[in-house]
Amino acid sequence: MLYLMTRWLDPDEQRTWRAFLAATQALMETLDRELQADAGLPHAYYVILVHLSEAPGRQLRMSELADRVGSSRSRLSHAVGRLEQFGWVRREDCPTDRRGQIAVLTDEGFAELAAAAPGHVEGVRRHLFDPLSPAQIDQLRRISEALVDHLDPKRPAS
Repeated sequence: MLYLMTRWLDPDEQRTWRAFLAATQALMETLDRELQADAGLPHAYYVILVHLSEAPGRQLRMSELADRVGSSRSRLSHAVGRLEQFGWVRREDCPTDRRGQIAVLTDEGFAELAAAAPGHVEGVRRHLFDPLSPAQIDQLRRISEALVDHLDPKRPAS
């Protein structure tokens, strides 16, 4: 009975879905591969460093950082542990909550991010924006914002 109630994708929707999956996977794999080759930095670590660099005092509570990067707390803790080993991030106890911790971007981490950013931005430009017209870029932004609003209304799209 459930089978009869399922709204199956029509051929155009199926083509769109598969194109969306292929495009997003290829884009993220390409950006990750380029960051690894150019800066020795996985994209996931780059995103953590970016969020810390944009936060007041270059620091965030670990729980807030996990929410911002869309990661589980345990996965983020592991990644921050690796970034600590590199000397790019340090953890401090939260002064207002004994159980909480704060991730702080170090000067060395900021320097690594600053060195990696130009190549990464060029990759984003080359692989995402250059192939699209200005109208397509506007459509992509609006589509992406609509999806974020639907899927995670608390998360800002930008």
